[in-house]
Amino acid sequence: MDLPNLRWWGWGTLDRTFPLEGRPHFWPTLKEWLGLPEELTERPPVPLEAVRLRPSRLDDPVLASLRRLLGEDTVRLDLRARVEHAFGKAYRDLVRARAGMFPNPPDAVVYPADEGQVAALISWAVDREILLIPFGGGSTVLGAVEPPEDDRPAITVDLARMDQLRWLDRVSHLACIQAGATGPEVEAQLNAQGFTLGHFPQSFEFSTLGGWIATRAAGQTSTGYGKIEDMTQAVRMVTPVGVVETRNTPATATGPRLLDLFVGSEGTLGIITEAVMRVRPLPEVQDYRGFLFRRLEDGIAALRDLMQAGPRPTIARLSDAPETAAFAALAHTHSGLRALLDRVAEWYLGRKGLTPGDEACFLLLGYDGPAREVRALWRRATAVCRDHGGFPLGRRFGESWKRERFVHPYLRDTLLGVGVMVDTLETATTWSNLMHLYEVMTGAVRAALCETDGGPGYVMTHISHIYPWGGSLYTTFLGRQAVGAEIEQWWTVKRAATEAILAAGGTLSHHHGIGRDHASYLDGEIGPVGLRALRAIKDALDPMGVMNPGVLLKA
Repeated sequence: MDLPNLRWWGWGTLDRTFPLEGRPHFWPTLKEWLGLPEELTERPPVPLEAVRLRPSRLDDPVLASLRRLLGEDTVRLDLRARVEHAFGKAYRDLVRARAGMFPNPPDAVVYPADEGQVAALISWAVDREILLIPFGGGSTVLGAVEPPEDDRPAITVDLARMDQLRWLDRVSHLACIQAGATGPEVEAQLNAQGFTLGHFPQSFEFSTLGGWIATRAAGQTSTGYGKIEDMTQAVRMVTPVGVVETRNTPATATGPRLLDLFVGSEGTLGIITEAVMRVRPLPEVQDYRGFLFRRLEDGIAALRDLMQAGPRPTIARLSDAPETAAFAALAHTHSGLRALLDRVAEWYLGRKGLTPGDEACFLLLGYDGPAREVRALWRRATAVCRDHGGFPLGRRFGESWKRERFVHPYLRDTLLGVGVMVDTLETATTWSNLMHLYEVMTGAVRAALCETDGGPGYVMTHISHIYPWGGSLYTTFLGRQAVGAEIEQWWTVKRAATEAILAAGGTLSHHHGIGRDHASYLDGEIGPVGLRALRAIKDALDPMGVMNPGVLLKA
């Protein structure tokens, strides 16, 4: 992604931030939770001009041939391009970026204009044993776009120029879209034709269709629209041994599907250039509302009933008590009549035993579709939630969530700037195992925070995607940074959480992929035979090992 005001050291663009004005409870509450000093010292990132990168390892003859192949303006070696493509957006990426530490920057960044250039580039790189790192929006949080420690030069392949809607089949509700299209570009082009893909991850503004497919991503409305693998009908991928195109049919019985090899391949087999996606007409309404439950278990029971007996929601996000308390701490303070109404509502909820900060848990629930159908769905859904003790809060909370749904990552930059470690992890399991996994995983994270000088720490979780058979858990953890050992501290917490997840029957990843950070744990999920099978596929499609080595499969 080549934006002039991109934060090379953080999330998003320089002209935006998470607004903390009018939220007077946030800093006092955070200081209490994390044991932070009363006076916080801000540590800004180093200036870009202070960053020193190793020289490109591509010599002049190689660079000349690359420019002849792709065009002079398509190849970049400048400091900003190499810095912006050196990392993703994981915690350890941002810690290193803010400090100006870029140990393995790409030796060049290229921007192919079409599939023909992608194919020519891969053939050229194979002949010279040069590594290729596919790059969409760079929003990965698992190290999937960082070049490896390797004697071979590495080139990052940014697909930003391949961002078009190729065709739309209105009858079949299918659209062919180039892999470099960002979320806003996908939706703008489809919306103009009256359709939507319905895929809205929190990284929506800064991630791409190809990245979603390559990591088996899930959007915030995936409960209703499906994960990206449910939306993907066919792909074209350029591999080192040729172009592979899966057939554009709704289903097939022609053996194991090649499509399933490419969805989730994380750039290790080739470069996805375009995909046929299952799209839907734009919904007439998006009606999202809030509920409060006395206990997490009550909210889980309501979600399970909604998925198994209906009506299945478009979106469902159930926060545990700590996350519900965090939402309360981030709430705006009002004045006048609105302030009076807020105090009355707080008193009333307290009488009902639904005070945020105790055991109360917040549920965001929503339905997309024709207005009349959505009204009918809400009547049934409200009854289900009430049967489990849910207290309806109305649309105000849903509208507030929609306004801020994509700005929360900016708050991480603010926290990093004052010495707070903040990161996320996610997993999934069955309904019968959900509470067990939740308790084991969050307990392991809390213990690891305490053991690594993170202070008391704060761990909060929500159920982010649900199915008739189970759901996913998305956890955010915060603690005081161990100054001078920030990355070692983070790795300790990360390892504890990952080992706890696998031991408790969770999946290694529900929607972030594997990247580099999880590669050493993959055999714990799929076993040694499964790992050998994946390596055999890698060897068949990338025999020289130039495609994103060390990602997904440990080098």
